[in-house]
Amino acid sequence: MIQEKIIVQADSRYPLNGLLTLPDESFWPCPAVVFVHGSGSSNMDEKIQKLTPFKDLAEGLAKLGVASIRYDKRSFAHGLKMVTNKEVITVKEETIDDAVAAVELLKKDTRISSVYVLGHSMGGMLAPRIDLAADAKGLIIMAGSARNLHEIMLGQFEDMKANSNRLTRWMLDKSTKKIEDTLTKLNSMSDEEAKKTSLGNGTTAYYFKEMLNYPTAELLRNTDKPVLILQGDADFQVSVKKDYELYQQICVGKENVSFKLYEGLNHAFVPYISKDITKAKNEYNVERHIPEYVMMDMVEWMKNTQ
Repeated sequence: MIQEKIIVQADSRYPLNGLLTLPDESFWPCPAVVFVHGSGSSNMDEKIQKLTPFKDLAEGLAKLGVASIRYDKRSFAHGLKMVTNKEVITVKEETIDDAVAAVELLKKDTRISSVYVLGHSMGGMLAPRIDLAADAKGLIIMAGSARNLHEIMLGQFEDMKANSNRLTRWMLDKSTKKIEDTLTKLNSMSDEEAKKTSLGNGTTAYYFKEMLNYPTAELLRNTDKPVLILQGDADFQVSVKKDYELYQQICVGKENVSFKLYEGLNHAFVPYISKDITKAKNEYNVERHIPEYVMMDMVEWMKNTQ
């Protein structure tokens, strides 16, 4: 395995440190994957407490002959600058532009034969939109969703309250009321009103409203690219019932889309400890790693799409 330091968007206002992980030379030219983060601010390993999903994937895929690029998310590396600049931030600025730039880096590398976009969680939701600009060979969606982001958030708030005691439920009601009220009326807000409605930490309601212009379900229906959709059945953040099965309904009859559901894996694709959303902190605070069979399934799928 070979690792090379890179910079994504090197000539922009928001350069991002990253790593190009390559298999041994005997595999060159080889397929490569660009990893796209989920929601929130994450480093290049997509570190979630003691879990490092993107590091696991990069090293596991390299052993099997697949290269990858992972990089710090823009909100992780430049969050303060983005807020200080008072920009209206959408997923385009936060995620999509950088993913497209990473794909372009790989396309220029003679050691690479083809480029795939791998999106985890919200990155999976955005993968079909990223491909509109990136024109990748195919898409891998891990624990993604075809629902609207604001609907997912409202559902997660409901799940947390339903699994909490009376005091915790009262505290959640108090802390999430403004966000819930705003997201509930999102469809009726004008763009200008949404841009002026702050939800804290530099995020406005327009962050969610802008995404309604690019419905994931429609983009997925319209793509003829190879797509692999993966899900853990112990995931309490993205639902098998609401999300994985919705993907299956959307893609009925689409021979370019493949599915894989993993027993006992959680949202980070490691063996679960608890299926209770209120115990998320404990779920990610014990070191585990993505099983090799997940990477093997990806590589086998890639071979079938060449």
